[in-house]
Amino acid sequence: MKVIITDDYEQMSQFAAQQVYDLMTRPRRVHLAITAGNTPKRMYELLTPKVKGKNWLKNVHFYNFDEIPFRGRPGDGVTITNLRRLFFTPTEIGEANIHKLTVDNYPAHDRMLAERGGLDLVVMGLGTDGHFCGNLPNTTHFHDMTTTVPIEGEMISLVAEGELGGDVSLVPDRYVTMGPKSIMAAKNLLMMVSGAGKAKALKGMLEGPVTEQLPASVLQLHPSLTVIADKAAAAELTQSY
Repeated sequence: MKVIITDDYEQMSQFAAQQVYDLMTRPRRVHLAITAGNTPKRMYELLTPKVKGKNWLKNVHFYNFDEIPFRGRPGDGVTITNLRRLFFTPTEIGEANIHKLTVDNYPAHDRMLAERGGLDLVVMGLGTDGHFCGNLPNTTHFHDMTTTVPIEGEMISLVAEGELGGDVSLVPDRYVTMGPKSIMAAKNLLMMVSGAGKAKALKGMLEGPVTEQLPASVLQLHPSLTVIADKAAAAELTQSY
C-alpha cells in the first residue's frame, strides 16, 4: 500500500492525473475503470488537453464500475452520463472504447473482464461512510462479485438527493456495482480522497480493522493500492506514510 499526502486538492488532482496518464500511454491495450464522483473533476480537467483527440488513445478502454439507471428513461444511466460530461465527450473518446456496465449485462461482466486480461487500474473515491464504488455498509459483502443492489427504504431518498437532483420519480428499483471481490481482482487500485469530511473514513479504511461496516477497509489488503489524499482528508491518520 502506498499513501501520498498532498498539500491540497489541486496537488492531489495533479498527482492522480499523472498516474492515470502514465497508464494510458503504455504501448498496449489498457483497461481502466474510472469514477464519476465529484473528487476527480479536476483530475479530468488536467487530463483532457493531454489526451483529447490523440490517436494512441484507441488503445485505452474505459469501464464504469457502477451504474444507477434512470427509471423510465432508456439509454445511459447516471454514471455513464456523468462520465461523458466529465471526460468522454471533452476528450473525444470513441464509443468502441466505452464498455458500459448495466443492470442487464452485469452477470457476464466479471467473465468478460477476465477474458480481456482484467482491469489494469480502478480509480475510485471514498464515501464519508466508508463506501467505495457502489459498495455501501450493509449492502454488499466482501465475497460479492459484480452484483445488483435493491434501492428501498431510506436509500430511495438518498439516491434521489445524491444522484438524481432530488427527483424521486427517477429512482430505479436497483443499481449495479462491481463488488469487493471484483474490485480486488484488478491489478492496481487508485483512491482519491479530499476534504475534512472524509478524514474519519480514511482513517478507518487505512488504520482500522477490515470490516464490512466500513467497506473500503478491505482495500488495505490489495497488493497494489495507492491512496492520494490531501492534508485535510489525512488529518486523523496516526501512522507514518
